[in-house]
Amino acid sequence: MDNFVFKEPSRIELVEGKTHLLSYQPYAIQHNRIRLRILSIFEAFLEKMSCIVLDNTDVYLNKDNLYIPDAMIVCNRSILHDDAVYGSPDLVVEVLSPSTAKNDRGPKMRHYAEAGVKEYWIVTPIGKTVEVYYNHDGRFDIDAVYTDFSDHDLELMNDDDRRDVRLEIPVSLYDDFHVKVKDIFVNTDGFQ
Repeated sequence: MDNFVFKEPSRIELVEGKTHLLSYQPYAIQHNRIRLRILSIFEAFLEKMSCIVLDNTDVYLNKDNLYIPDAMIVCNRSILHDDAVYGSPDLVVEVLSPSTAKNDRGPKMRHYAEAGVKEYWIVTPIGKTVEVYYNHDGRFDIDAVYTDFSDHDLELMNDDDRRDVRLEIPVSLYDDFHVKVKDIFVNTDGFQ
């Protein structure tokens, strides 16, 4: 069998001017399923809106920082070019993997905030959580952590704890855009 890794051009992210090669190995199935679920949810809502959803697209925040988010929403179409996004998306989603978690929570998060990304999601596949951050003066503050609790886990909770569980994520870009946490993690169990 041919090794396609050596046949594809290298994909890179540029972090503070330093090149980081990205693997061409397929995403872990769970990671990819979650990414595709988020993309389809975003696409369904945005179908008739002015904002668009993108994935697997280079984002040039500035000359030293080039990233390829798992998913993003862009409302300012003037930053869209044939080859990449040149500027700040409105919402960025990063699905954590062991090899990316440090950058996703560190420099990437900081650079997205400094560039003006309004909303940032960090999705943790194993814990089935979505951390939602909002931009305040060039830095992200956590708004909430959403968890996909099983029905069994919800039944075991006392009434006060169950009442505090948030089942939908409000997307700040539109007043009527809410994402059910459970929908993000559909058919993502059993994959490593």
